[in-house]
Amino acid sequence: MDTHALAGRIALITGGGSGIGAAIAETFAKAGASVAVADIDGDGAGRVAGEVGGIGLTLDVADPEACQTAVGRVTQKLGAPTVLVCSAAVFPARVPLADLADDVWARAMAVNVGGHFNMCKACIPRMVEAGGGSIVHVSSIMATVANHGQTAYCASKGAITMLSRGIALDYADKGIRSNTIQPGGIATQGMADLYGGDLERAEREWGAVMHPMGRLGRVDEIAAGALFLASDASSFVTGTDLPVEGGYSIR
Repeated sequence: MDTHALAGRIALITGGGSGIGAAIAETFAKAGASVAVADIDGDGAGRVAGEVGGIGLTLDVADPEACQTAVGRVTQKLGAPTVLVCSAAVFPARVPLADLADDVWARAMAVNVGGHFNMCKACIPRMVEAGGGSIVHVSSIMATVANHGQTAYCASKGAITMLSRGIALDYADKGIRSNTIQPGGIATQGMADLYGGDLERAEREWGAVMHPMGRLGRVDEIAAGALFLASDASSFVTGTDLPVEGGYSIR
């Protein structure tokens, strides 16, 4: 890892209190960024922030005013965010569409799409003032490949692709890049919870079956992709989707 890849950058990471978001916070801090960790689980955000020498914030990204307040706080304490990673998400229960409760659909859209919109709307003016920045949307390979009983999740992740591309087009001349990273199945607590808390079972029944590489991905592998998109290594990359999914989409 280039320990200076994000030197001088201020990175705000939502959903950073655990899993992929926490791994991204750790990777970015090691790459020289000043890191703000936001999560609806304030204790988790504080714990990760403490581990990486950053600041922690309790934040529900579905609340537009709270997002504005959070970005203002980060700007006051660290400076204007020049890297934004939108990793906060909810994973609705796997049921066919007709059985999906209206409030579950609404929450998936409010967090998985609205959260990205709210955070980008709050951060982009600060990035413009700072002379540019990079936005990394943590999406999913299910933005492009459907799966049984996951219509709400797939639809929300698919929407992020076009949100990101719209931002990329609108702000390319302001030095702001916007890209998505599309993980496959990753070895997190959330994945384990889908299999009754049994990560080994998830590895057997999902990782080995759905991924040609025969395993679940690791959070550090997603963090490495996010670092590429956040850093100048991807300086001529914007409006694109980066699959990090062990060959899921080619099976």
